Amino acid sequence: MSHPLQSSSIDKWIDAPTRRVDAAGATFVYRRLGPATGVPVILLNHWGAVLDNFDPRIVDGLAATRPLIAVNYRGVGASGGKAPLTVAEMAEDAIAVIRALGFDEVDLIGFSLGGFVAQDIVRKEPDLIRKLILAGTGPAGGEGIERVGPVSWPLVIKGMLTFRDPKYYLFFTSAANSRRAAKDFLERLKERKADRDKPITMGAFLRQLKAIKAWGKQAPQDLSVILKPILVANGDQDIMVPSSNSIDLARRLPNAELVLYEDAGHGGIFQYHETFVKKVLAFLEA
Repeated sequence: MSHPLQSSSIDKWIDAPTRRVDAAGATFVYRRLGPATGVPVILLNHWGAVLDNFDPRIVDGLAATRPLIAVNYRGVGASGGKAPLTVAEMAEDAIAVIRALGFDEVDLIGFSLGGFVAQDIVRKEPDLIRKLILAGTGPAGGEGIERVGPVSWPLVIKGMLTFRDPKYYLFFTSAANSRRAAKDFLERLKERKADRDKPITMGAFLRQLKAIKAWGKQAPQDLSVILKPILVANGDQDIMVPSSNSIDLARRLPNAELVLYEDAGHGGIFQYHETFVKKVLAFLEA
């Protein structure tokens, strides 16, 4: 049974107030929307992301039928405390937040770093998780994950030099349709004008990168013990967390389905947001 959500339902991400919850000795910010009942969907975001980096179209699409909670990690955006240096600590925090919100069963969507955290959560607390979506992510010790920094920095600098958000280069391919999708995605992230989250500090950004590198250097985990239904999604040309990691996850997880979006990068779920939302809702309802 899921815990009923205290509050009237909010229909759109743009209107969802930023709330706070105390857990694990820190205050975490989150936003909540969608219906008041049902198994909640918890969203865990990427390296450097604050609440305003969740794609409004994906959030609104899922919240049309499901209670949805998007949360920041410790020390990120307006969340208190110091950003953890390990994925394991982020997972412990997320479990504490889920419990502090009163839920005893949730569905998890982890994108990129959030996918590392989601894997750790389901290993630690399998009874808390019903279904899992792992997007743009990979297993501990996965190919190229320890090189996320070296791969990303040149494109972060290119973004600064061309006055573009680095995600334009990091999350999308150089094909015309992917570039168009990049522009649309970055515009969507600006739609919310009021009550925006604080930007991430450089300190938290670098601490998260250390956690990513450590995950990449970690010994591979036994994924055969994770028996939950899992949807693995990515673009077929991810340069940040190479797409081979998504194929590897789907092969090693006993109850997984793989979706690879054509001519799409790390942000394949944003490029194909309509298709992704339909797929996720069907997967969660199956």
